[in-house]
Amino acid sequence: MVKAVFFDLYETLITEWKDGRKKAKYSIEPLRIDKKIYKVEWDLRRECRMNGTFPDHQSVLRDILYSQGITPNGEAIDHVHQERVAAKSIPFQEIDHQVIELLQTLKFNGLKLGLISNAAPEEVDAWETCELADYFDEVIFSYEARVAKPQKEIYRMACEKLGVTPQESVFIGDGGSDELRGATEAGMTALQAIWFLQPMISDRIIGYPKLKKPQDLLEHEDIKSFTTC
Repeated sequence: MVKAVFFDLYETLITEWKDGRKKAKYSIEPLRIDKKIYKVEWDLRRECRMNGTFPDHQSVLRDILYSQGITPNGEAIDHVHQERVAAKSIPFQEIDHQVIELLQTLKFNGLKLGLISNAAPEEVDAWETCELADYFDEVIFSYEARVAKPQKEIYRMACEKLGVTPQESVFIGDGGSDELRGATEAGMTALQAIWFLQPMISDRIIGYPKLKKPQDLLEHEDIKSFTTC
């Protein structure tokens, strides 16, 4: 019997995209580093950004600059950091009403709700003040947990915090970071949320039931039996 539903955050509960474009962007120009080199170095540090090895965004920027023999400029780093925080806050201001309605229905029917998100600190700076926060019983951000999806430990940690077993849990995510495989291997039922995804992206992931809109979750066998009992 399902007792808890866990959600991914970006591209599941919120989205950074609208009409094929990022809702908000920021510039790294003040850092005086080639954009292509920066992109490569940023991606190389993804795991360490997600698992808390880097304590904050500024330390990542300094590390990238040092790796290229560039002396970090404190003002430039602070400027880029503030722009990134602002850009990352935009998706939290535009919550899809269908997502809210789904969370309300699940809570009304007594299901526990948890969040499992691969995130660095600046990416979720706006979480506490957004509408979503009130609906969740436990929130796991990878940088705080010191482990990231798809590692089984982060799912099991989330279940322990909610007092449920993985077998009593459903995980919903867009599929990034191989999170659905990780949830399945941890013992959860994994479903793919595709309501924010372009078909060419959602079709890359196979083997998991696809939810075309938030309310489709209520029709899933395990959830439906619970919410209609």
